[in-house]
Amino acid sequence: MRRDRLAAIVGVAESELGETPHRTVLQLQAQAAKAALAEAGLEKGDVDALFCAGNWAWSTNLMLAEYLGITPRYTDTTNIGGSSFEAHVGHAVAGIQAGLFDVALICYGSTQRSQRLRGHVPPDAPLTEQFERPFGLPTPVGAYALAAMRHMHEYGTTSEQLAEIAVATRKWATLNDKAFMREPITIEDVLNSRLICEPLHLLDCCLVTDGGGAVVVVSERVAQRCRTRPVWVLGHGETHTHHTIANMPDLTTTGAAVSGRRAMEMAGVRHDEIDVVEIYDSFTITVLLTLEALGFCKPGEGGPFVSGQRTAPGGPFPMNTNGGGLSYCHPGMYGIFLLIEAVRQLRGECGSRQVPDARLALVHGTGGVLSSTATVILGRD
Repeated sequence: MRRDRLAAIVGVAESELGETPHRTVLQLQAQAAKAALAEAGLEKGDVDALFCAGNWAWSTNLMLAEYLGITPRYTDTTNIGGSSFEAHVGHAVAGIQAGLFDVALICYGSTQRSQRLRGHVPPDAPLTEQFERPFGLPTPVGAYALAAMRHMHEYGTTSEQLAEIAVATRKWATLNDKAFMREPITIEDVLNSRLICEPLHLLDCCLVTDGGGAVVVVSERVAQRCRTRPVWVLGHGETHTHHTIANMPDLTTTGAAVSGRRAMEMAGVRHDEIDVVEIYDSFTITVLLTLEALGFCKPGEGGPFVSGQRTAPGGPFPMNTNGGGLSYCHPGMYGIFLLIEAVRQLRGECGSRQVPDARLALVHGTGGVLSSTATVILGRD
């Protein structure tokens, strides 16, 4: 396995989570940024690159920099949905390698639960959305429901198999004091929860919460003087395949087939070497499609792969170990929290949910309606 030490993650943190009507988006971002920098033993004056995504990301970057008192030499507002932050990590590594900066701060924040923003769509239908929105396709769940139905049609995947993912993820959440939903659930609970968009039930769908997160990526030189054990960025890949679901090339596979392969080749690792996997779980079908596209199982074998609580605590395939977007939190764009949990697992900081001797982690974000993907391979010494 290659051990190129170009850059490392040295600080991660969440803000307050759940429902935070007393906080603004900027305050949540600042909470997380301050904590992540403090964890690393860095000051805001050390930050020379700022990465941010979200609604009106360009102005958020400007406002956040002003709010924090940071004047970055480099800024990146790449916004490809929930996978933006995995993409930011790759961009940060490239910038560090090019000598453009040494300390990158990646931030996100949202108050979508408090402000009841989920489901709000602009009145105009751009590009090919004109062929979907007027006919009542709900966004984004309708797109994921179409993918789930197609997978069921082609491969015989069942609602019970999708429910296995929700149940296993909730088991991880019961071990996480910060998780929004911690009550155990069963497969029957998932199947008996109300249909949101057939075949997806309520418990197949991610949470709607407030929250923010921050990740600090630094050069090897800076990592040597930080307080924390460095978690090295070993590989990265990203792509996007479509904007609207009507133009998805194949409803049963995603760009993870491209981004995952590139990240693993760059890192020089095999599937059987990965100790812990953090996969974007906006819906249970998102996880199933991603596992197949990443190559952990063959196309159509995702249902059997996750059955028998394979991904639950104590199972042979630890996945979404903080409770995921299904049970831990989901403030609109969840990808930054995948990175936070992976780093903590590799540092051995997760207490009762710790994966024993975790050395390699795969982190995978999905954005839009299965539109964009970004994959990062992280490792520790």
